[in-house]
Amino acid sequence: MSLLQVKNINVRIEEKDILKDLNLEIGKGETHVLMGPNGAGKSTLGYALMGNPKYEVTSGSIIFNGKDITAESADQRAKDGMFLSFQEPLEVPGLSLESFIRSALQQQTGEKLRFWDFKKQLQQAMDVLQLAPSYAGRSLNVGFSGGEKKKAEILQMMLYHPQLTILDETDSGLDVDAVRLVSEGVRRYQETQEGSLLIITHSTRILESLHVDYTHILVDGHIVTTGDGSLVDRINREGYEAFIK
Repeated sequence: MSLLQVKNINVRIEEKDILKDLNLEIGKGETHVLMGPNGAGKSTLGYALMGNPKYEVTSGSIIFNGKDITAESADQRAKDGMFLSFQEPLEVPGLSLESFIRSALQQQTGEKLRFWDFKKQLQQAMDVLQLAPSYAGRSLNVGFSGGEKKKAEILQMMLYHPQLTILDETDSGLDVDAVRLVSEGVRRYQETQEGSLLIITHSTRILESLHVDYTHILVDGHIVTTGDGSLVDRINREGYEAFIK
């Protein structure tokens, strides 16, 4: 059963057309990988799906869980069950990581969380990512290294239980150990929460321990090729030149 249907969307930013008649369908529990050369429109798709107002959908539609969300705001899409992990997470002085996640969960569910239950779930997820307990009380992403910021994003994903997670270059700039931990967090999400994933990436390191159902190649705003997980290996061997041609 389809969770997400992207039907012939065209997306523009600052009067420039980026995505052109793009179609994509993601089923429940599926993991899709989106790859392509720089400037192809990969991040644009992620932002458009999440409802960033800078990215104007000029035609086409986005259907999520059977509902047309093309005109919905980003916060409503989050409540619907979508989550986007940013390439460059924002810093928010004065708001702790713990308070941010707890507040977002309460907004999502509309219910007040039992404090100790939340603390237990938070610590369990932090243990998987090897984040020290002190990070929970620190201002969101302030003074965090690049790897710590990415771990904080995956931490949020593990606690929000989104139906669809969009990971935008989550492995960018991470060392081998950080990629391994982030990948483990994603794997836990795959196995225990049965959510769907759209992984936007240049590198394939984060994919090494993950099951991939479909791989898509995006070139100049179009998905030009779709295959299974083995398509990732072909890209590693041959690059994007054959797909660009």
